[in-house]
Amino acid sequence: MINIFRAFNPLNILWLAILVFILRLGYIVEAPDKLQFVFVEPFARLLVPVAYEYAFSPIENVCIAAVLVLGQAVLLNYLVNKYNLLGRATFLPSLMYVTLSSLFPPFMVLSAPLICNFLIIWMLFKLFSFYKGEDAKSAAYDLGMITALGSIIYLPYVYLFLAIWIALIIFRPFNWREWISGVLGYFTVFFFFGVYYYLNNRLGSFYNIWAPLGSKFPNSISINNYNYLVLIPVIIALILFVFTFQQNYYKSYVQVRKSFQLLLFVFLLGGVSFYVKGRFNLNHFVLCIIPAAVFLSYYFAYASRKWFYESLYLLLLISIIYFQFNTF
Repeated sequence: MINIFRAFNPLNILWLAILVFILRLGYIVEAPDKLQFVFVEPFARLLVPVAYEYAFSPIENVCIAAVLVLGQAVLLNYLVNKYNLLGRATFLPSLMYVTLSSLFPPFMVLSAPLICNFLIIWMLFKLFSFYKGEDAKSAAYDLGMITALGSIIYLPYVYLFLAIWIALIIFRPFNWREWISGVLGYFTVFFFFGVYYYLNNRLGSFYNIWAPLGSKFPNSISINNYNYLVLIPVIIALILFVFTFQQNYYKSYVQVRKSFQLLLFVFLLGGVSFYVKGRFNLNHFVLCIIPAAVFLSYYFAYASRKWFYESLYLLLLISIIYFQFNTF
């Protein structure tokens, strides 16, 4: 499987579509009677004045989510190849994205974090362009607006705003105008959002939008450890990525090294922002899949022992399918 996607062959899109279906087949069989889909925060419910939460049947919900995942996988693959992050053209990023997006049942359904992954990919296109761009003010302004849009869809996305400043630190010399541009872009969206609240006599509620950001970081999280055994192959591959990337670090272009530094921060920001939501939901970590997919694809692109990396990926596929039918 890995060798097939190492080659840059457009026919791999067909294999991706088949894999997306196979990895969701078990969940479709065991799907609940109803699946709720909420794609905007409660404070933005005024923007969507119709009932949509149960507009799709469970099968329709999962199938639409699968189409979105396939589209995101192709976009991510284009991004990685455009900026030559792996040093070669390949379809591995799309393969890893499709695989990681099937790790847990909450990843496989329509959700706000899944929709926000389109925004993360859009942001990465603009963030990576900082390296060779002469003027980043307009891009930073656009990025601020994208982050604001993501915050309306899913409030923890607001932490991705820090990725703009981190990218400016990594890619560019300090320019206060570029730093302020991102802030202006963010508040431009919420200015018009505030006007909309005012016109609907809800301005008092507008001030409470960011109240969850003051929540304390939880001391513990109750999880079923057995269901998380599926992460073992992923953790092994991530550890191997660290060693592989370390060996090739000084052989890579400066832009590639800086891009992976940024991806690491995006991964961390996406992960730690989960506490903003009052109720912990595993689908939040869909925000971490994009950088994780790039990390895994880097390892599999440079792995040399075929029997090992093919077995590791096969173990991951088997684990995903197995735990879909065994929830303990």
